[in-house]
Amino acid sequence: MPEGSPFPVQNLPYGVFSPPGGDARVGVAIGEQVLDISAIWAGTPLGADLATGSLNRFLRRGRGEWAYVRRRLLELLTGTEQRRLVEAHLHPLDRVRLQLPFEVADYVDFYASEAHATNLGRIFRPDGDPLLPNWRHLPVGYHGRAGTVVVSGTPVRRPSGQRRGADGAAPDFGPTRRLDIEAEVGFVVGAPSRLGEPVPVGDFADHVFGVVLVNDWSARDIQSWEYQPLGPFLGKSFATSVSPWVVPLEALEQARLPVAAQDPPPLPYLEEKEPWGLDLRLEVRLNDAVVSRPPFRDLYWSPAQLLAHLTANGASLRTGDLYASGTVSGRLPEERGSLIELTWSGRDPLRLPDGSLRTFLEDGDTVTLTATAPGADGVRIGFGEVTGTVVS
Repeated sequence: MPEGSPFPVQNLPYGVFSPPGGDARVGVAIGEQVLDISAIWAGTPLGADLATGSLNRFLRRGRGEWAYVRRRLLELLTGTEQRRLVEAHLHPLDRVRLQLPFEVADYVDFYASEAHATNLGRIFRPDGDPLLPNWRHLPVGYHGRAGTVVVSGTPVRRPSGQRRGADGAAPDFGPTRRLDIEAEVGFVVGAPSRLGEPVPVGDFADHVFGVVLVNDWSARDIQSWEYQPLGPFLGKSFATSVSPWVVPLEALEQARLPVAAQDPPPLPYLEEKEPWGLDLRLEVRLNDAVVSRPPFRDLYWSPAQLLAHLTANGASLRTGDLYASGTVSGRLPEERGSLIELTWSGRDPLRLPDGSLRTFLEDGDTVTLTATAPGADGVRIGFGEVTGTVVS
């Protein structure tokens, strides 16, 4: 295995791949290869659930089965007794086609980074409190569009919509002029819940299988005209890119830490008894130039608190639900996870290594998000990439 690989044996992220001339099936990434785990359990009910173009049937099996499969894979990949079985079902990553790893049931996006919310508040409300009164009391979020969640590598077509007219003029309709990114982390629900029964903070790991990277593309001019009073709509629903690999929660035990102190203390249903903050280091590249390194560890609300709030009214979880953190930003300018923050709404353009300037994305621009986290045995594990290129 290459040194520094994002996919050491301590990771084993799950994805869906198609080998040359073959049908889609579930695999795990190991080094520069993918292991066809549907073949490992061929002839069993588990194998049938893995020999599909989606993780959903496996996710539905629940936490006990997720743990069993991971233990067995670790035995196979670190032992020598069944090396031939493993080697027979390894495929080079550069020869397979990666697909959307799960069927997205519902999609919810949150607004859980205090630095991001503060930056936007200062941009849009320079004479007022940057945080609205509810922000430190509950995780603010909105329901997105599951049907436009796409796998990394899918081109992102510049969306059209209504845009506010200049100096109070009537709005017009056309392609967005302020296409932006949002560097986020997403959480994939495996085990469903019953309608009417909230999921407590402490049951987070019983329902969430793993973590993906998310780029929630945003048309800022469309969004700013339409969002009052009901919030994001067409400015957000045209594309949300996710990474092809789902890193299981079990691989992230070494990354767990408490979230920052919350003031005021959260209401009882949001009190976290065990830490579910995560020490993830994100990186944003625009046309191969690193423009930001957002720290997920600074998130104000933890992923467990987000799930508890999402279901607090009795909304049920479904296998394949995806919810995301919202833009991850840190306190420093170089840690901002969106262009609207990095350029302060276009006031301070970014200068790229080729000398070109960017306020928002141009056609042909490619954005790539990556992340790493501490793993077992002192290694760092990766999440792969989520990338997208803007087309007109």
